[in-house]
Amino acid sequence: MNTFGNILKLTSFGESHCPAIGGVIDGFPANIDIDVDFIQSELNRRRPGTSKLTTSRNEADAVEFLSGIFNGKSTGCPIGFIIRNNDAHSNDYSSIKDLFRPSHADYTYDQKYGIRDYRGGGRASARETAIRVVGGAMAKLLLKQIGVDINARISQVGNVVLNGTKEECDKQYSEIVSQVKAEGDSIGGIISCSIQNCPVGLGEPIYGKLHAALGFAMLSINAVKGFDYGMGFDGIGQKGSELNDVFYNEGDGIKTKTNNSGGIQGGISNGEEIYFRVAFKPVPTIMQDQETVDKEGNKVIFKAKGRHDPCVLQRALPVVESMAALVIADYYLLNKTNKI
Repeated sequence: MNTFGNILKLTSFGESHCPAIGGVIDGFPANIDIDVDFIQSELNRRRPGTSKLTTSRNEADAVEFLSGIFNGKSTGCPIGFIIRNNDAHSNDYSSIKDLFRPSHADYTYDQKYGIRDYRGGGRASARETAIRVVGGAMAKLLLKQIGVDINARISQVGNVVLNGTKEECDKQYSEIVSQVKAEGDSIGGIISCSIQNCPVGLGEPIYGKLHAALGFAMLSINAVKGFDYGMGFDGIGQKGSELNDVFYNEGDGIKTKTNNSGGIQGGISNGEEIYFRVAFKPVPTIMQDQETVDKEGNKVIFKAKGRHDPCVLQRALPVVESMAALVIADYYLLNKTNKI
């Protein structure tokens, strides 16, 4: 289950502390201009070690393409790529090889496979999301051909809803996360994402509804605990007469006066803005003493060592956009199979 997508497929491989992580993108159309600088700029948004509010692990996250691109264009063949791990401190994790960290995947991986790579969380590490960003950047280049625009922002940190200009929101975010980090703790929040200019008709009812695909994509991201689209849970207290999106003819096409549906009706895009929210839990690694048990069931006190994010939201923005782009690009290609 390491492959995502139907026609446009991303298969990922690698762990947090192995020599490299990487992926194969299959089903990508030929003759699409591949802007490697853009792809690298997307990776730079996610890469660690870029501020005092992120882990100090300093990876260049330089993508190396191995196949499927020739003279700056996609060839239609599988696109292989790797991102080397150059700053892994594996010794930081030797003390946890026999214990289960609270709210991590240590216990479940150990029980499922009978073995686990404890270095940095192994395959369960968010390091894997760098692969998604490469795939998502490729998907964005494809969607650029049809004018689709995807943008995510941090809309809430903990219980604080961020309002104001980008500069004001960035300042609020920095102040909150800095305080949490000083306490040796972590914090979660909400990322809101908007998809503009999505074509009408994307989505495959019954079990491939567009919002279901977006939800599946978002819930596959590390630390994500919730997803809603359109009015979502906020619409529960409203009546149908208040929530229904009324259609009207604008002259150049049929529109809706409101967009409480979030651009998707019956599992199919209707041409309006698609918007959704993704809830991230506080990262489980904190710099405080915590009770846990080891493999033998003995009670132990655990205190994290090494380099960790007190909040993942800032680095998760390109990951959310990337997964959205992969879904929209895949369903755009899938939609072309429905009509002759």
